[in-house]
Amino acid sequence: MTDEPTSFAFTAENLQKAKAVIAKYPAGRQQSAVMPLLDLAQRQMAGPKNGGWLPRVAMDYVAEMLEMPPIRVYEVATFYTMYNLKPVGKHHVQVCTTTPCWLRGSDDVVSACKKSLGIGFGEMTADGQFTLSEVECLGACVNAPMVQVNDDYYEDLDAASTEKLIEALKRGEKPKPGPQNGRKTSEPQGGATTLKEVA
Repeated sequence: MTDEPTSFAFTAENLQKAKAVIAKYPAGRQQSAVMPLLDLAQRQMAGPKNGGWLPRVAMDYVAEMLEMPPIRVYEVATFYTMYNLKPVGKHHVQVCTTTPCWLRGSDDVVSACKKSLGIGFGEMTADGQFTLSEVECLGACVNAPMVQVNDDYYEDLDAASTEKLIEALKRGEKPKPGPQNGRKTSEPQGGATTLKEVA
């Protein structure tokens, strides 16, 4: 999809955003901005030509901006699954397989993704449209199993609803995020059972 870039710098707009993020931290604590700045750099690298990832030059740029050793930035970027260390497709499908999702059927969701996309974890479709990743807990355990596609959460999935989601994305549609089984947010399956009356 893309070659390793040899240089990186924030756009003027993103530089202003970066400065605003850094200003939130007390003097001497600017290195605490490393995570939001890495996210900003990765978002700048999004798009069909760039692949939505964090090349080493971007991490080095963030390290220099925050006056910290590059290895410290690499440690952060390699620890969290939210940072992509190689190009990803237009639709980054991230499947949670940790215990709550697994107990609720994430194996079926994984199988549906692999079947619909024809790829495995860590792979990208030949057209550059999809990347499939296995990730740690995404924090929506009450609505397990779930996947994250780019910035959107799709919850309460099974094999059929996962295939439906993938097919909609292939058609260029953007399915409504949230529960895919009709549940309202994280209410019990049959609807609210308490606090039904206005006090």
